[in-house]
Amino acid sequence: MIEFLLLDLDDTILDFHKAERIALSKTIRDFGVEPSEAVLDRYHHINKWHWEQLELGLMTRDQVLMGRFHQLFEELGMEVDAAACMKRYERNLSMGHYFLPGAEEAVKRLKEHYRLFLVSNGTATVQHSRLTSAGLYPYFEQVFISQEIGYNKPEKAYFDRCFERIPGFEQEKALMVGDSLTSDIKGGINAGLKTVWVNPAHKPCGDIRPDYEIEGLSDLEGLLESLG
Repeated sequence: MIEFLLLDLDDTILDFHKAERIALSKTIRDFGVEPSEAVLDRYHHINKWHWEQLELGLMTRDQVLMGRFHQLFEELGMEVDAAACMKRYERNLSMGHYFLPGAEEAVKRLKEHYRLFLVSNGTATVQHSRLTSAGLYPYFEQVFISQEIGYNKPEKAYFDRCFERIPGFEQEKALMVGDSLTSDIKGGINAGLKTVWVNPAHKPCGDIRPDYEIEGLSDLEGLLESLG
């Protein structure tokens, strides 16, 4: 019987890809760059690579947050203050939220039957602002953001810290639910949890194998019912 649900935020509940493109467009336009599809796509890939380095323990958070902008503008042949750009981007990213289809309703229904906990690698100030904007705090017993925990997903230490702070936690009654194989699913596996991969695009999982797979959070209820 599942009792505890550890849910990722970005691209599991909220549409981060959309939020990223809107915030980035506003930011780079302020620094003299037209936000073409090519530039936005290039940033997305640069950003993804940087966060993967963090997950592997090869970069610090500050190196990720500023390095992605340094690389983007370097490729564009421009000299820009990466720290100033990062601050502007985070401010823009903090403004508003965009739910994935069916996710808001799913969270509300899941709260009626399960204990919900949010687990995120995002920047603390940005995530707290987005959670407030989205009205999500009432649905989660606790919010665990890696910058505040002191470790990042997929490190086992991150999950151990979370488990310590959940009253009555039973590992065998918990599921880790998220969209990232390298962060959420690998992290859940490292922590000894059953995992659910949110995979709307039906991508192959490769070597990191989740226990279950769903298209979106609205499918989680049905999966949980089938598990008994």
